[in-house]
Amino acid sequence: MDFLQNHIEALIFCSSEPIKVKEIRDCLGEMFEADVPVEDITAAIERIVAKYTDDQFSFELNHVAGGYQFLTKPAYQASIGILLKRQSKRRLSTSAMETLSIIAYKQPITKGDMENIRGVNCDYAVQKLLEKGLIEIKGKSDGVGRPILYGTSDKFMEYFGINDLAELPTPKDFTQVDDNVIGEEQDQ
Repeated sequence: MDFLQNHIEALIFCSSEPIKVKEIRDCLGEMFEADVPVEDITAAIERIVAKYTDDQFSFELNHVAGGYQFLTKPAYQASIGILLKRQSKRRLSTSAMETLSIIAYKQPITKGDMENIRGVNCDYAVQKLLEKGLIEIKGKSDGVGRPILYGTSDKFMEYFGINDLAELPTPKDFTQVDDNVIGEEQDQ
């Protein structure tokens, strides 16, 4: 029985958001009144990851948003999907999702730039995204009036199950048009 591994597993399990190695180290340091080497923590995390790859578990330990979190395995996605549909209050509207995707790909970005891209006012969507913690204020632009710059938060990464913005799909992933074709072919 690995005493350190069990404590780390308990910390990750009880955390409502991805917990970073530094946070784990700080908690363990306070509990044991001694510094716990990062190498020991990462080795224990690797053993936990290996433990939960077994098919007897419906969840696994994932590295998300710079930390670690237990998430359900993809094989159980259908049953969880049913539950999540029932909890639709937390779902994002089309307007909010469009605004969020613009922010994710163009960040840091001003509300004016978002509105130029979408062609409509984004006040409500931005406010809702701020309330949900999916975006955050990143500073102020050097432009006229010094408008606020918005960007995604760690909660955005957690919400979409990614660890880095580089994991977002590229625009090419959405289209299936050949790169060398412009317009449509016409008979002459």
